[in-house]
Amino acid sequence: MKNELNFSQISKQYSSEEEAYKFLEATRWENGVLCPHCQNTGADFIEPENGERKTRTGKVTYRRVWRCQNCKKQFSVLVGTIFEDSRIPLSKWLLAIHELNADKNGISSCELGRKLGITQKSAWFMAQRIRFAMAHTSLEEKLTGTVEVDETYIGGLEENKHASKKTAGTQGRSTKTKTPVLSSVQRGGKVYSTTMKTVSSKNIREILNEQVSHEAVLNTDTFPAYNSVGKEFAGHETVDHGAGEYVRGKAHTNTAEGYFSQLKRSLSGTFHHVSEKHLDRYLAEFDYRYNTRKEKDGDRTKNAIKRVAGKRLTYRKTKENNGESLI
Repeated sequence: MKNELNFSQISKQYSSEEEAYKFLEATRWENGVLCPHCQNTGADFIEPENGERKTRTGKVTYRRVWRCQNCKKQFSVLVGTIFEDSRIPLSKWLLAIHELNADKNGISSCELGRKLGITQKSAWFMAQRIRFAMAHTSLEEKLTGTVEVDETYIGGLEENKHASKKTAGTQGRSTKTKTPVLSSVQRGGKVYSTTMKTVSSKNIREILNEQVSHEAVLNTDTFPAYNSVGKEFAGHETVDHGAGEYVRGKAHTNTAEGYFSQLKRSLSGTFHHVSEKHLDRYLAEFDYRYNTRKEKDGDRTKNAIKRVAGKRLTYRKTKENNGESLI
């Protein structure tokens, strides 16, 4: 197999369930088979009887089963991952992960369902599980250097939404029908995006303390909520958009605004509507692709697969959508 993983290779080599399992094992267990129960690295493969393994109902399954040498429990590579308990073939999961990683604009559940030959509802839930796995965690490194911090508002059209421009530095900020999103972008580095109920100094401080090193220099606009927060970092540069100032020396928020531009075009063009309840997971998808933008699609896909463990998203957690479209 070539080092570079592309759609052609996945569709050809991993359409077989047995090969899909072997690929997932090789990707997740690079340093040896790892027991999900006791974290021991020694395990024995259980050969199926008569060359095939069957479920309790008598159906043939290609799931590869291992027995831990330490705790003696049996397991497969699916245990503790987003694939566990799914009735959708593993090969289709691998194709879905590649699709979400290969297209910078994302892929709708309708299109994903057509490509995989499954229902839109199943494709939507698959995509939500994958996005959940892509999400950054508090254990990831904090942003350093020059960090641009800006917020945008995502949601339906709002009449006269720019009326608040007359107020000091608000630039049309409104939560009437929109969801505030705060993004912190390290120049040349990663982006972390988070939804907020309200945009306030307190909420911004909590997010930045978790995501940004206090040795970083913040670049923001003149929105008053940033003033007190900025004093807690190594430096704080501002540009006054209200006065038509967008760049002053090295001070600007153009990187963050460029990210927002791509995000909004993709959400509008690909998904059309994303409910506030599920927006964080869509942000996780776009953040992940941005943060791995220098990687090839195959490498990005493999790294996404390595993140599937320890993140379980049940259908119950996602199905209650307040009457909004499951997109």
